[in-house]
Amino acid sequence: MDSLEINKIVAGLLVVVLIIIGITNFAEILYHVEQPKVAHYVIEGVDDTDMAEATDEPVAAPVEVPILTLLASANFDKGAKVFRKCSSCHVAIKDGANKIGPGLWEVVNKDKGVVDGFSYSSALVNHGGKWSYEELNGFLKNPKKYIEGTKMSFAGLKKATDRANVILYLRSLSDNPAPLE
Repeated sequence: MDSLEINKIVAGLLVVVLIIIGITNFAEILYHVEQPKVAHYVIEGVDDTDMAEATDEPVAAPVEVPILTLLASANFDKGAKVFRKCSSCHVAIKDGANKIGPGLWEVVNKDKGVVDGFSYSSALVNHGGKWSYEELNGFLKNPKKYIEGTKMSFAGLKKATDRANVILYLRSLSDNPAPLE
């Protein structure tokens, strides 16, 4: 086969592709359908006033189960597993060296911002108080929202059961674990 025949075959293929593209564009122009400018779908048999009444009612916020209730059914092993996310920044052994975050030995019922050798954010130090079960739950849910200005960059644990499991695990990091009350 000489180069002229190859050129004819390639040209034929290009013509076929161009014809297909042209037909699809022509069909789009011929049968153009405008998108509806309505922000919702109309459901037959439902009156707009019924829809307005349904959306005017306030939506009940999800009921937050108290952390002590969740701790009653928390799982230590699952808490240790979820804590692996925390272990890149925190150490969980007695007299362990601080990492990016402070050591968490005996953190439950401990004063906030008092681990030796760790520089806390002023927001956490000024927040004051002790790390109760409720405080830990709120902080672990969303640290930046719970204590605005904290240096902790963790996004938080959204599942309440995960938080309860981790808090139960943190409770165990002590020679004398805090009572569950």
